[in-house]
Amino acid sequence: MTDTVTLTIDGHEVTVPKGTSLLHAAETLGTEVPHYCYHPGLTAPAQCRICLVEVEGAPKLQPSCVTMAQDGQVVHTDSPAAKRMRQGVLEFYLVNHPLDCPICDMSGECMLQDYVFDEGREKGRSREPKRVFGRDDFGGDVLYYGDRCVMCTRCVRFMDEVARDSRLTVVERGSRAVIDTFFDRGLEGASFAGNVVDICPVGALVSKDFLHKARAWDLDHTPSVCPNCSQGCNIELHTRDNLVQRLKPRENQEVNGHWMCDYGRANYEWMNRPGRLEEPAAGRGAKRRRVDWKSALEHLFVQLRAGVGAEVKVVGSAAASNEALAALAAVAGEAGEVSSRVFRSPRAADEVPLPGFPLLVRRHDLAPNVDGAGLLGFERTGDDEAKGGLEDVAGHDGVLFVLGDELADRNEDFGAAAGLYVYLGAFDSPAARNADYVLPVTTFAEEEGSFVNAQGRVQRYRQGLQSPGSARPAWLVLGALAAALGGHGTPATAADVFAGLVAAHAAFAGLTWDALGDRGAALRTEAVHG
Repeated sequence: MTDTVTLTIDGHEVTVPKGTSLLHAAETLGTEVPHYCYHPGLTAPAQCRICLVEVEGAPKLQPSCVTMAQDGQVVHTDSPAAKRMRQGVLEFYLVNHPLDCPICDMSGECMLQDYVFDEGREKGRSREPKRVFGRDDFGGDVLYYGDRCVMCTRCVRFMDEVARDSRLTVVERGSRAVIDTFFDRGLEGASFAGNVVDICPVGALVSKDFLHKARAWDLDHTPSVCPNCSQGCNIELHTRDNLVQRLKPRENQEVNGHWMCDYGRANYEWMNRPGRLEEPAAGRGAKRRRVDWKSALEHLFVQLRAGVGAEVKVVGSAAASNEALAALAAVAGEAGEVSSRVFRSPRAADEVPLPGFPLLVRRHDLAPNVDGAGLLGFERTGDDEAKGGLEDVAGHDGVLFVLGDELADRNEDFGAAAGLYVYLGAFDSPAARNADYVLPVTTFAEEEGSFVNAQGRVQRYRQGLQSPGSARPAWLVLGALAAALGGHGTPATAADVFAGLVAAHAAFAGLTWDALGDRGAALRTEAVHG
């Protein structure tokens, strides 16, 4: 049993585990103590001095980020002495801080802005001109505005303690102190340097990619999962005008902590890519015509029903959700004898770990659901660039389903021999060339679903964008076909499809859609390793 201590904070008694800081103890009551240098993923140097609180019996105010809760303590976070100290600290921070909130990327997310609004002085008393440091390019995606820096040293400590790649330091002293790189060695090539922008509490460190792109209050935030490798970092999609503007890490101590890699962070523009398929189409070549969903699925059902018993081959995608892959396997099984279920996926030459948080690794597999595809009966084929490996499928003359793979490396004859070729994809691509049916489906950003990461953790992602035209989630399209062929009910939600795959695939036994929540749930050990 965990040892606990009981104390009183602002007149409210609270019991917390032994070793809890006063800052965290106050958080359990819903009280936020202002802080800059403290971050839960880093050491606490207690140097910003804005988190000072009054502890009865102590000779002076105490830094709440490093003062541990003790039995019988009486703490005041909002006493006149604590408020006067915070107001004074904020005044010092503003002596040289530029009044450039209207053009600062952090406006709306800035902790200095928030704290000054809550309890700062109405007017500054300084009569001296503000210092001017200007802008410095740190390399990679990071710019540094020294005038805005409050010297919390979060960025320095992240590179030292978590990335363990000491490329930043504090130079000069006193009012001349700034953050700088070591000589000509900037942040270029550092695999996790983008996290220093996330943890900067003010607008001192900003992203070149996001610079002046959008205001924080214009962005919608959607809980999601990074689709760029099999680690499955928990992220938020930040969207505006139905476009993804940036990706930000979302805290999950079981997967990625507070962090994400720069490869995943930068690889999002494909979600905004033009050339989308928006309407179903039927017929090959010159005979192809647009049709509505009802006509497309009815005619496809008739052809599948007439050919029941035929040989079926399936090409899936490790970028597709568990629900889409399970529905694809179900349709193929209802349509005939499945002789091949394969997928292709790119692989990196090396994995890139985060030394200070060993759970987080930029994985070999550069697709989010390689493990889910394997558990659902799909076999990997092709090379590390996701090319080749489809020779057996290319000349197939039975029923052929292709989901998500654009087949950019295949020649013009691919699928021409198939008796019935169905392509489900988000983009117009070579895969659609010889298809009898081209069915537009959504990207992961436009639907709900789940992936299985490299640790055997099933994680949900949520819809952040509206789908173009009449594109539909692949699990909905395939689920309707499987239901019609099998004579059972059509799934209406991703949760319905997930419940079906749990029942059909032992690897997912015991899981429920609600239990996945926003942090996911682990598969049984034997399912992951067996």
